Amino acid sequence: MILETPRLILRRFKKSDVESFLAYHNDPDIIRYQSWEAFSEKEALDFVEEQTTLQPFIAGKWFQIAIDLKETNQHIGDCAVNVKEDGQQAELGFTISRDFQKRAYAFEAVSHLLNYLFETRKFHCIVGIADCENKASIALLKKLGMRQEGYFIQSYYDKGDWSDEYLFAILKSEWQKKE
Repeated sequence: MILETPRLILRRFKKSDVESFLAYHNDPDIIRYQSWEAFSEKEALDFVEEQTTLQPFIAGKWFQIAIDLKETNQHIGDCAVNVKEDGQQAELGFTISRDFQKRAYAFEAVSHLLNYLFETRKFHCIVGIADCENKASIALLKKLGMRQEGYFIQSYYDKGDWSDEYLFAILKSEWQKKE
């Protein structure tokens, strides 16, 4: 699976992504709102190796999609999709290296991915969950046309504290009207 936008390539992870993956997945500003702690080099290698062979879009398993700059082939982040058991709905996630934030790369990648999920994979509904303090992710989900459907108070315990989350969603019919 390779998807292209005007500035980006969305593709499967490859072993050469380990170093860049480690860099942004261990950045304190990035992991602040994520569910993971810092990755060791072995954990990153194991993760990337698993993603290179994982069947995409199987229920209950996160499938990560690497994001590269088209112009330089530099790996700058990833998107993730977790298909729900019914096979018609999915949750998405996204992470962009701090050096490449505030350039609309996340919007470009995620909107293209949403289009692929709705038009090619025929999903009915896609959700995104964001920590209530993660203003950038909340703004992106709203810009994508997703509506806030839920507010979960102290819904997950992470890094020694309870956090609140917002749930956003968009239906295929809503996405098609937006286009």
